Amino acid sequence: MLAHQTKAHYVPLDSVRGIAAVCVVVHHFVGSDPLGATLPHRAWIDVAFFHNSWLCVDLFFVLSGIVISMSYVQSEFREFDVRTFTLRRIARIYPLHIVMLFAFLAFRLMRLSLTEAGLLHFSTNETADLQVNNVYSFVVNVFLLHAMGVLDYLSWNGPSWSISAEFYTYIVFAGVVVVAQRLGYIKLVYVLSALLAVFGAAVIVFVLKSETLDFQANGFTRCFLGFFVGALTLRLVSGRGRSVSPFVQSACQIGAAVVSIVLVGFVDLDERLSFCAPVVFGALLGSLMAFPERLLPKLLSARPLVWLGKRSYSIYMTHALILVLIQYFARGVGTGRLQMVDNALPGLAASLLLALFVVGVLVLSNVTYHWVEMPGSRFVLRLFSRPVVPSVAAAE
Repeated sequence: MLAHQTKAHYVPLDSVRGIAAVCVVVHHFVGSDPLGATLPHRAWIDVAFFHNSWLCVDLFFVLSGIVISMSYVQSEFREFDVRTFTLRRIARIYPLHIVMLFAFLAFRLMRLSLTEAGLLHFSTNETADLQVNNVYSFVVNVFLLHAMGVLDYLSWNGPSWSISAEFYTYIVFAGVVVVAQRLGYIKLVYVLSALLAVFGAAVIVFVLKSETLDFQANGFTRCFLGFFVGALTLRLVSGRGRSVSPFVQSACQIGAAVVSIVLVGFVDLDERLSFCAPVVFGALLGSLMAFPERLLPKLLSARPLVWLGKRSYSIYMTHALILVLIQYFARGVGTGRLQMVDNALPGLAASLLLALFVVGVLVLSNVTYHWVEMPGSRFVLRLFSRPVVPSVAAAE
């Protein structure tokens, strides 16, 4: 997920990731039980789309499959090196992951200290929190194993389960590329990608017996499905689209965007619809790549969205900590005072708190992007790279 040298890169995909990350942020706010118990009314944008935005994680998986394949199959197939690839993946995801993991540890140790001092009292939710955020789960998180079936619950920095799933999917992808490289047949990457996507779906349905993609404990299978659909998407759109009329190009992009939004908005009616998501998201992202001159890709290249896209990983990884702080803030203010705000306009208190939450996440993510992500990646590459491996240039 880092751009090294002159790697293939398509800016609108970054913007899509940024928008999806913000949707996940709002999703966790509107789905927060502690906030639901404290706030007198729901936020004004507390709608089905955001309650179902857990599905945006599958968009991340498909997008990763596209971007990684673009960088390491289309651009570097003959020069692909497993060690360099793995090092770049570690440099991309690990610095921020470990910083946020220890940030949660520091927060929970502080909370225990305040409780011991009699300044804070545990609620039922906090007692349950201690049961899952223990030494064992901390070690599992350190080694990014928490989406590999080792734990059957979310712990510490909950959203990082998807990073665990992606990391080990990267390793499988590296094996796929090496096999194709040794046999000298690049199309084998896509043949194996198709098989692995089917394998992921089969494990979910027949082994895990899940009727939805909304699960995390064995999230690597969910990632398999999305990631390798993404790899196939890149193959399907490469070199296509030039002979299609501009009207059809725009219709494909807008149609795919509408279908994606409708799917997320209505997936709660039958969560089996979630199995359509990787293909639908693949169609959306593929259409953006196939027809780069149309209006939608140009809108997605707007500077605010590009800014958001560059910080999408930080947005995703930091928002759970800010959400915990917002929950404590709301509890400290109290339902009575929040009701006084809502007397002016129902939903005002929740909407203001949501705005504060999103702003807090954006501010912190900008800090971690500049002070953790980028320098952390450069540090890891310098620490473990051979001289021939270039230093990090920018986020993917």
